Amino acid sequence: MITKSLIMDLEYTYSKLSKEEINKLNNSTILITGCAGFLGYYFVHFLYHFKEELKLKKVICLDNFMLGYPKWIDEIAKDEKFDVKKFDIIKDKISEIDEADTADYIIHMASIASPIFYRKHPIETLDANIWGLRSLLDYYADKQIKGFLFFSSSELYGDPSPEAVPTSEEYYGYVSATGPRSCYDESKRFGETMCMLFAQKYNMPIGVARPFNNYGPGMKINDKRVPADFAKNIVDGNDIVILSNGSPTRTFCYIADSITGYFKVMLHGKYDYFNIGIEKPEITIKQLADIYKEAGKEIFGYKGNVIFSSSEDKDYLTNNPQRRCPNIDKARKTLDYNPEIYVENGVYRFLTFIKESTEENLIW
Repeated sequence: MITKSLIMDLEYTYSKLSKEEINKLNNSTILITGCAGFLGYYFVHFLYHFKEELKLKKVICLDNFMLGYPKWIDEIAKDEKFDVKKFDIIKDKISEIDEADTADYIIHMASIASPIFYRKHPIETLDANIWGLRSLLDYYADKQIKGFLFFSSSELYGDPSPEAVPTSEEYYGYVSATGPRSCYDESKRFGETMCMLFAQKYNMPIGVARPFNNYGPGMKINDKRVPADFAKNIVDGNDIVILSNGSPTRTFCYIADSITGYFKVMLHGKYDYFNIGIEKPEITIKQLADIYKEAGKEIFGYKGNVIFSSSEDKDYLTNNPQRRCPNIDKARKTLDYNPEIYVENGVYRFLTFIKESTEENLIW
């Protein structure tokens, strides 16, 4: 069920957590919403792989499986420490989940993060980030939890002005309230406001993470985000297709580094908000495609080319930020967060995982 390359990534993440952070997880019950998604895949496999070292009591895994039911979920559910439930965070009641009231840590990431899919399901996306979050905050406000992790997004910065790149946590953002991405961007912004207010009123230990362009094991190749699109092109033996002029720039943070950061935010133990990503290299989409092409040659014997095209989706590039690069000084100083896997290495590791999964007939 777990490939050699994934084990290496999980062990890397574990090694980046301090003894104090590991001890905070000992003997805990963790509740995860959105367990079947990209980040959920890595979180759940990390907790599954290190369940003995962490002395976990229980991991409650919740998802409505709206975008699919992955087969790996069934394997995880065989373990008595892992309780997997179909649960709609928008309308179902968390109080009806067995042992939800005993959770020490809550990880709320039940939301659609891929622009193609959240524009197909805009109201569900908004509801998960607002009403789903509100229901969790209401339920845990009077309970003695140790940490609550809310997944916000770097998208709340919108398309930052050049002088605001690299972008710090104190940049207010340049975001459309009525554009095709607004259901996601604005609901994340409002979600952050709720987290701040509940932390102030109820002294809740809420950590807010703002992810910057994650990729790696667990990201399905039909995800429709660029790292997945390029991987799919390679697996299918097709040309790598760039649906823009290739000039927008991003930094890309490999999942083994980003999950380390998310754990550190959750285990911080008090309210705060942090950019979690990697600050270099900031590269164009064309440069990313070239990295995929070279890694694909070595791992898959890939022979395709990088080509340019345009999307049939008229809103594909609307409000698409030209640059996305985080300033992570705050997380580095406060949380000792130090990402080290640069994009060339990360893409190689991601494609290696896909090849191993394919050879072993694993579905992630």
